[in-house]
Amino acid sequence: MDTVTGTDVDENTRVSRLLDAQDKASQLFDEVGRRGFVRAGITERALSDEIRDLARSMLGVTRHWHKRIVRAGENTLATYDANPRDRVIAEDDILFLDFGPIFEDWEADFGRTFVVGDDPRKVALCQALPEVWAAGREYFLTHPDVTGEELFNHVVALSKDRGWEFGGDIAGHLVGEFPHEKIAGDEIDSYVAPGSTLPMRRKDRSGRQCHWILEVHLVDRERGYGGFHEELLDLP
Repeated sequence: MDTVTGTDVDENTRVSRLLDAQDKASQLFDEVGRRGFVRAGITERALSDEIRDLARSMLGVTRHWHKRIVRAGENTLATYDANPRDRVIAEDDILFLDFGPIFEDWEADFGRTFVVGDDPRKVALCQALPEVWAAGREYFLTHPDVTGEELFNHVVALSKDRGWEFGGDIAGHLVGEFPHEKIAGDEIDSYVAPGSTLPMRRKDRSGRQCHWILEVHLVDRERGYGGFHEELLDLP
């Protein structure tokens, strides 16, 4: 296992490792769908444990850099820091998965939404998530000096324009070698959020290029549910 990280790794290698980590996370979620793990009658915690075990057997994952999140129904309104009660996934439900598996000391952060059943409003929300994400990424790509605060405000506006409320406190964060917190700490400029006023395209204090996750949390508070979508922002 190659666990070389930090300043010993050149930028091309860093990019390759981050993309590889994301590709493996995507494979994991695809397999979750293929095996029918997302289903009514199972609790969020039990589903989280099933995915954890699948990640271990399928990809050798033994660590996650943030808590494993499975949220369904009204729990999908909660932001990351909340810890809502464990809920049983219901018929005709909506839920999202947010996992941060570590692959050979490189972080992935991947979020997807699933609909159990065919409720048209929930299906519409699920379909809107990648569209808002893609529009947010397009803004990032076409604004070279964009700050985290500017991108956050734009994603909030995109959400509203499509008839949804943006439900998150942030719209993304730095990602990199585990643990990325040691690269930039907990400063607000490590996030796509209000108050993050540095250009996102910059070097960290160790001289490495900053790489970002973009996350979209859309909610329908009146109906009591939401959805979530996240992946690498600045890498193809």
